[in-house]
Formats: sequence, C-alpha cells, structure tokens
Amino acid sequence: MVPYFNTSGPCVAGEHHMLPPERRLTRAMELVEQGRYFVLRSGRQTGKTTCAQWLVDHYNAAERFAAVWLDLQTAREQPDRALAFRTVLNELDRSLARDLQALAVESPDREDLLKDPATALLRQLSALSRQLPRPLVLFFDESDGLVGEAMVSFLTQLRAGYIDRRKVPFPHSVVLIGMREVRDYALSAEERRTVSWLGTTSPFNITAETQTLAPFSAGEVGELLGQHTAATGQPFEAEAVTRVHALSQGHPWLVNALADQVVRDVQDRSVVLTADHVAAGKETLILERRTHIDSLVARLGEERVRRVVAPMLVGEQTGGDVLDDDLAYVAGLGLIALRGGRYEVANPIYREVIPRALTHVRQTQIPDDPAWYIDADGRLNVAKLLRGFQVFWREDGHLAAEAFHYREAGPHLMLMAFLQRVVNSGGRVEREYGLGRGRLDLIIEWRGERHVVEVKLRRRTTTEARAVEQLATYLDGLGLSEGYLVLFDLRTGPSWEERIYEKALEVDDKRVLLLGC
Repeated sequence: MVPYFNTSGPCVAGEHHMLPPERRLTRAMELVEQGRYFVLRSGRQTGKTTCAQWLVDHYNAAERFAAVWLDLQTAREQPDRALAFRTVLNELDRSLARDLQALAVESPDREDLLKDPATALLRQLSALSRQLPRPLVLFFDESDGLVGEAMVSFLTQLRAGYIDRRKVPFPHSVVLIGMREVRDYALSAEERRTVSWLGTTSPFNITAETQTLAPFSAGEVGELLGQHTAATGQPFEAEAVTRVHALSQGHPWLVNALADQVVRDVQDRSVVLTADHVAAGKETLILERRTHIDSLVARLGEERVRRVVAPMLVGEQTGGDVLDDDLAYVAGLGLIALRGGRYEVANPIYREVIPRALTHVRQTQIPDDPAWYIDADGRLNVAKLLRGFQVFWREDGHLAAEAFHYREAGPHLMLMAFLQRVVNSGGRVEREYGLGRGRLDLIIEWRGERHVVEVKLRRRTTTEARAVEQLATYLDGLGLSEGYLVLFDLRTGPSWEERIYEKALEVDDKRVLLLGC
C-alpha cells in the first residue's frame, strides 16, 4: 500500500505520510514522567489525537506505564451529571479493553458507582489504579466538550483524587486534551461561583501547565511532502513547498489537505508539482469547504467569535465588551494567532475563507456581469469596477450591508463580495486584515497583474489625507506605482452626492485613485 496524505482522523504509521509525533511532545513526556496533571491544547485537527494515541502505544510498549486514551466526545454537551458519567464510565471500560487488554482489570459495579455520580469517576479510577501493576496514565480527549454540572464534577473528582493520591491509589498522570484552556471550559457564572472555594475561577487549579502542539516548520513541510516523492517519484518544486507552508502556516490538516488536493489533481507522477498547482488546490479547498473548513465557518456565527473577528475585518480594535477569554477562545479554535504582539487571522487560507463565507449569499445576488469590467485586451479595468461598486453601493449595497450579522464590517464585506463576484471569472483576491491595522488591504491578481485596493472608514475630516499616505507607503513596499483607495463615509451629515466622488491624486510618485462611498 502506498501511503497517502491523511485529512480524516488520526494518522497511522505506514498508512499515511506523517512526521514523528514525539518531536512535538518533548515537554509533555517530561510532565508525564513527573506525574503531573496538565492540559494539551491546540486547534482543530492539529494532531492532538494522533499524538495521544502515539503516547499510549509508546508507554504501553515500554511497560513503564499503563496508558489509556479515551474519547469523551460521546458525553459532549450532556449537562445531566448522572447520564454524562454513565457515558464516561462506559467509554473508560471500552478504552481499558482496547489499550490494556493484556492486563486483567475488573471494574467496580457500574450501578453502584452511579448511585453517587459526584464520586463515580473518583472511585472507578482509584479501583483501577489499585489493580494495575504499573502507574496509570490517562488521556482524556475532547475533555472541553463536557458542560455544566458534569464538567464541574469531572474536574473536581480528578482534583480530589490528585490531592489524596499519596495515600489512596489514583492515576499517576492525567492529560486533558482539547481546544481550550481549562479556564475557558463551558461553565456558567453560577457554576464558577460554586467552585470559587478553590480560590480560583478554575475547578482544576492543580494543572501544572498547558502544552500546545507547535505547527510544522517550513523544513518539516518539505520533509512531509518529500515522503510522497520518495513513494511515487513525483517531486514538489521548492517554490511549491514554500507556498504550502506560507498558505497553511504549518497547520497539519491544511498541509495535508493542500498536498492531497495537489497530488489528486495531478495524477501523472511524471509531472513536477509547482506553486501554481498549490494555488489551484487551495482554491478547491475553499470552494468545496471541506469538513475542517466548514466547522470553522460554523463558528463564525457565535457571538464570542463575532466580537473578535468583526473588528479584525475593518482593522479596528475590539470593543469594550471583548474580554481576554474571548480572544483566548477564538485563538483556541485556531482562527487567530498572536504574532508580533498583535492578533491576526491564523493563516492566509482562513484569512480568505472568513470573508468569502460571510459574503457568499450576497455575492450570488449581485447582478453585475463580470464581463462588464474586462477590457478588449483581457485586462481588468479596476477603476471601472470600483465605479460600478459605487453605483451598486448607493442603490442596493448599503442596505444589504445592514443585514449582515457582522454589521460593523458590512461595508467591507459588501465590497469584498462585489469584487469576488467579478474576480472569480479569472483572478483572485488576497486580503490583509487584523486587529488595530486601521484598514483592510485587498490585492487583486488578474492574469499576472496586481492591483491594490485599500479600504477605510471615514469618521473624521483628516482620514482622507492619512489614508492616502498609508496607501502610498504600502504601494512602495509592494513595488507598485498606483493603487485605489475606497473610503466609506460613516458620518451622518453628508448626502449621497457628497459621499460618492472620485479624486485622482499623486503622493510620493504614487498614483492614487480615491473613490468615496
């Protein structure tokens, strides 16, 4: 069997192209050896389960620990404590039979344990630890999916066992695996008050630290893609490898999904895979909204996510109602990352997916024909395109923007929908945005040419001059001599005749066409 790039479920050695999991687990393995209880946190499909299952096999093969991995997905969102713990105990028994089948382990009577759900897991784990010939290490996957009383009881029982484990047998090490920090687990304000006697807002204050899984480096992306070359003889050009890393920022699922798409698109193994193949593969992933991407898109409807992403789209700072926990939650989902002291969208693919997902319905209802804005020589007439948007914005666009769930980003989203509708016929739009940037930068690539469109909100009379200077600096960095500035006027006084205008300017040898909306 020839290995392939895996995009569904944990990776299996020999079946999938994969990097050695132990590379990402040095500190986690140190914590297990020390008998710590800790959190292994990372975004969706970044290799958490693959790493946990590898650790279980590694420890059980060495007979140093008795390691068990159990998935709490089946108890997810079950607030009833008794029902949740019945599921957890059933899953524990199933996992013991799978991972420790060589060891004869008897579980206490299930119904007796469940007479008191508040101690059921505590007593079960104590009984198991007493029977096993080696220290027990438990990996609770999807632990952040528990909610309400079930979540509080789950964490407090682990805490109680940890504190007494020098006198009463209990697991040597426990690892909680999920997308969030323990402080971000789904607890209501009332439930947090319930556990405030611990002296912290977290009912699991015994955790040693939180470990995260690092993304693949550029070298590791090349190593992974090289496994395909070794197996099939089909090489990736160096520029293609660089493009995969740049687009994915090393996110494991995105790396594998891009590579998988490319090798499926180009099945002739004598063809060298190029950066253009990678760009085409990226477009397919976005248009088809594969499961991973679709799950992220679904999160955009959550209010906590909207409060962070909406100001990102317009380049402003978050409002006063946004808490550190909101930023941590969205970062835990993998949507954003802190780089250079500033939060930004985690990678270029997500940066493109977010506005395209938010504007898809509007985009399909825009009446303008893309052919209207293409000259006889096939070049895109960007000035004519933006003038067309001005007409659309005045007649229909400003009203449609009001209907967006991301209302504060409505003008920006409407412009992106309009441009995407046209550019889909032969080009692409790259987007640069993030908290505190003060603007949205769009780069339209059309048949080898690049056109920069900067978008800003006009709230004061000085905005126009500062915006033109910013655009000139940005153009200089890109080596371009001309660009476009779209100013959305949010002032209440000006009429449409005052808002809709056009100016041709020149700043520092850069030509700027300014269009008011």
